[in-house]
Amino acid sequence: MEQLMRDFFLFLSKNKTLTKLAKQYGLRFGASRFVAGETIDEAVRVIRQLNEKGLAVTVDYLGEFVDNEREANEMARHCLEAIEAISREKLNSQLSLKMTSMGLDISDDLVMRNMRRILEAAKQRGVFVTIDMEDYSRCQKTLDIFKRLKTEYDNVGTVLQAYLYRTEKDIDDLKSYRPNLRLVKGAYKESPEVAFPDKKDVDENFKKIIKQHLLNGNYTAVATHDDAIIEYTKQLVKEYNIPNSQFEFQMLYGIRPERQIELAREGYTMRVYVPYGTDWYGYFMRRLAERPANVAFVLKGMIRK
Repeated sequence: MEQLMRDFFLFLSKNKTLTKLAKQYGLRFGASRFVAGETIDEAVRVIRQLNEKGLAVTVDYLGEFVDNEREANEMARHCLEAIEAISREKLNSQLSLKMTSMGLDISDDLVMRNMRRILEAAKQRGVFVTIDMEDYSRCQKTLDIFKRLKTEYDNVGTVLQAYLYRTEKDIDDLKSYRPNLRLVKGAYKESPEVAFPDKKDVDENFKKIIKQHLLNGNYTAVATHDDAIIEYTKQLVKEYNIPNSQFEFQMLYGIRPERQIELAREGYTMRVYVPYGTDWYGYFMRRLAERPANVAFVLKGMIRK
């Protein structure tokens, strides 16, 4: 039943008609639990509140289904606006972005032009930028562009997904770039030809790649809400005398906020992924697909309304 629900919400996340309706009707029915608002000013207020609790942030202007140059340039403008706000307001925040929103599916020239604009502005203001990983079909292209950008900029990292068979090899392949990587389980529906279908195999691979990347001596962001993975990481760094300055934990805004504060108080860097913007629908559906408890929360919100 849980898998059926997950597949259903992942299917909905790719529906362009529902995406347009969501933009039209705004952050209703519980989405505001997971999305910081529709404007950068609303996001800044949330980031400041999180910073005051001892939490670091990475902020993401949401955007999906970008299929023309005008929209891609507009998405890049929002990223530049976020970088400026982080600097101006002296926030403890990085920036995350999806390269499909920068023009990845349109042309190499467009996506590289937008990425260089963003990374140059971020470099000047001391802001780190993480390139989110999307579905498997875009994985190799994303890594190829990341490698090119990493030779030009130090302030860029990317994401690898534990549910893909290829990830262990990708970490080896990237080792010479000394990359700052966010490691995640993975939130897209993928074929068993390219991804582990069973959760226990994903969890085991997640542990394996965390260890692999940390022992390579590279900065590791462990993005998880799973206590077993968190405890594994704590024991691993203790066993190998890895300093807290070489890794951090990451969680999503609105999920397990008490645990986030606990980890920060224990002395770990705890970074919260804070999305904002009008194009929140696909992101919201993936959050519902991940955790059935989130669906119950949203249904309660709808009943109250």
